[in-house]
Amino acid sequence: MQGWFAIDVEKDLKLIRLTMGGFFESATIVEMRTRMVEAIATLACAANDHLTLCDICEMDIQSQERVGEFAKLVGSDDVRSRRLAFVTARSLARLQAKRLTSREGVEFFTDPDMALDWLTG
Repeated sequence: MQGWFAIDVEKDLKLIRLTMGGFFESATIVEMRTRMVEAIATLACAANDHLTLCDICEMDIQSQERVGEFAKLVGSDDVRSRRLAFVTARSLARLQAKRLTSREGVEFFTDPDMALDWLTG
């Protein structure tokens, strides 16, 4: 399945909800970065002070090239969040997501409500 994403903003929580699925191409990652930057700009907070909830439950295992592109995206100054919670369904997707970053403020969950509680708690 071709890669897709949806971005929702919860201004009161300074939260970006990013949902991704399928198998990504580079062009889709570039488009997602653009949309993320636009969404973050709508939040009334300092740079990198927002929260991100990233649901990758419907995401396919990605190529090493795409994993590298996602790693750059996660760590880039224009989208990096104060806290980042990944919601994963499969162990392989979770292992792949864990390779994206080793920075503080990143956790992995199987339950979206627990992820949100951690982000906002």
